Amino acid sequence: MSLASWFRWNEPPNRISQRNPTEMVVETLMMELSWQTKQAEKQQRERENEYRKIKTGVDYGWLVSYPKQSYDISPGERLQLEDMCTKIHPSYCGPVILRFRQLIAEYEPEVQEVSRLFRSVLQEAAEKIKEEEEAKKLARQWNTKNKTSLSLTTLKSRSRISPFISDIKTISEDVERGTQPTRRVWSMPEFRNDK
Repeated sequence: MSLASWFRWNEPPNRISQRNPTEMVVETLMMELSWQTKQAEKQQRERENEYRKIKTGVDYGWLVSYPKQSYDISPGERLQLEDMCTKIHPSYCGPVILRFRQLIAEYEPEVQEVSRLFRSVLQEAAEKIKEEEEAKKLARQWNTKNKTSLSLTTLKSRSRISPFISDIKTISEDVERGTQPTRRVWSMPEFRNDK
């Protein structure tokens, strides 16, 4: 038995592109939420230690050992957040993370508030994506409407060439309404009987 079979030297490296972009967005956003939750928990502990130190005047922080992560998002809420993450387009992943970090830095939320803040950022991004899709849809409709109106314009211009069509309304026709209708054939000069 050769050593090459024990090691995976012969296998091609896994490519990231084989994964679904939606899965990558969900994983990236949920990792960001997890990291921000840990950071918020760490800051909350530091604030509590500072408060105890000020209150008692003695620092016993070196005696306290904290668990790795004591706060966890409920499974139902996690599923809801993951479902919301699937609605985020990959091009919005970076801006969502930046907006989330900006709000975290601005509000310095408690650990329990981080997931609600994350939810609000996801809703904001989903609404923005929806608005942009509607704008694109309206732009497409406008473009197709303009194409049809141009074709109608060309048809109207073609129909105006014929001098015998009288159902086309013109500006001069509106002006001449006040006058008596003339009975004239195009090839003959006009003769009026004055009575």
